[in-house]
Amino acid sequence: MQKKTTLLIASLLACTVFAAGASARDLVIVSNGGTFQEAQSNAIFKPFEKKTGIKVVEDTWDNGIGVIRTKVEGGDSGWDIVNAESEELEIACQEGLILPLDIDKLGGKDNYVSGAVHKCGIGAAIYNHVLAYDKTRVSAVPSWADFFDLKKYPGKRALRASPKTNLEFALIADGVPLADVYKVLSTPEGVDRAFAKLDTIKSSLVFWTAGGQPMQLLASGEVVMTSSFNGRVTNAINKDHKPFGIVWDKSLQTADSWVILKTSPNVDKAYELLKFAGEAEPQSHLPEVQPIGITSAKAMTMVKPELLADLPTAPENAKDVLQIDDAFWIDNIDALTARWAEWSAQ
Repeated sequence: MQKKTTLLIASLLACTVFAAGASARDLVIVSNGGTFQEAQSNAIFKPFEKKTGIKVVEDTWDNGIGVIRTKVEGGDSGWDIVNAESEELEIACQEGLILPLDIDKLGGKDNYVSGAVHKCGIGAAIYNHVLAYDKTRVSAVPSWADFFDLKKYPGKRALRASPKTNLEFALIADGVPLADVYKVLSTPEGVDRAFAKLDTIKSSLVFWTAGGQPMQLLASGEVVMTSSFNGRVTNAINKDHKPFGIVWDKSLQTADSWVILKTSPNVDKAYELLKFAGEAEPQSHLPEVQPIGITSAKAMTMVKPELLADLPTAPENAKDVLQIDDAFWIDNIDALTARWAEWSAQ
């Protein structure tokens, strides 16, 4: 009996030590790599670590609600905070994969721009999916119709390996007005129309997954045009002095949000970081590295004037864009991803 009691105590002690070790791990924040994450790291993660003494470990991902599901189903995944796209935020919230947030702990709703506050997420960045092109091979500013015109502009094109944004661009190229894109895409005939348009350039398409790839594809000469995140293109032009062009007209705008996985053992630390991330001072430095729209209501007045023109929230850049319809993608992401996978494999 004494031996059994000793073994039981030893076992309990071992479990306690393991649990303590698991709960005491570093705070891990996950974003999308490249200059996008570099901006977040320089403006937010590193200053937060210096100010609080809380160690922040960074990781990267290429998005996907399936990734979040897998991470959460296994218990503590090693991730705490994730930079999620809009439909990932909504679906993960509905499925209970991420925590509802107490906005008062993050500075209050008035601290943020309109649309940046969600039950389960807080705005991380506003950005556009734009058309980027090689000026040495494309003489005039192209449209999405030109992107699909192989006779006018021969050469390969690149698109993200996902139905989201590509189906919209296909319909825009096919003449659908911005105001009607999701109305058309909500019908079986509209989906068929989008895929039929993609068929016209399928043999000349290259697909990208990571945000840095479009600029690499342009720089190598493999493609003449590509879809891309606006910040990657602007940095390639302004910092790397590449002969590239950016087309804001008929681009797609959306926002990313910070979310906390429900399996995180570091919820209090995560709240501390997200509160800091929403403050005007750190946010005002984000455009210095990456021209992304910021979500702090006060930070816009602190951004250097010469940087404002490259932001997606600048009036000239925002006047003819389409807001990505989150509700549409929440309802259709699984079915359209399956069809996209089938189409891509053919």
